[in-house]
Formats: sequence, C-alpha cells, structure tokens
Amino acid sequence: MKWTDIQDIAISLTEAHPDVDPQYVRFTDLHQWVMALDGFDDSPDRAGEKVLEAIQMAWIDEV
Repeated sequence: MKWTDIQDIAISLTEAHPDVDPQYVRFTDLHQWVMALDGFDDSPDRAGEKVLEAIQMAWIDEV
C-alpha cells in the first residue's frame, strides 16, 4: 500500500484498531499506525496533513 491507497488504508486501520474512534485520533498517531500496517510500503515523508485527513475521513466512513 502507498499513501494514495486511502480506502485500503482505512479498511486496514478498521481491522487493526477496532476499538478506536477515528474521529479522535491525532495525526501523529495516525501516521505511525499507517506506517505500521502490514503491506504498507511508502516513504514517511510523503504524507502531509491533507493525506492524513483523507485517511481519517475514509476511516470514519468505514466505522
């Protein structure tokens, strides 16, 4: 997965953190959690605030 795979990342986060309300996740934590996902392989520097916000919104939609 890359940072642009927003929907796949959101699904993986839902599975990896089922008890977390994504609305209250800080971007610093979100960044670390995405980097730790199985199958994620992208540069940590490629994720800006807009990318993290898009991931968070997609994750909220999954829950």
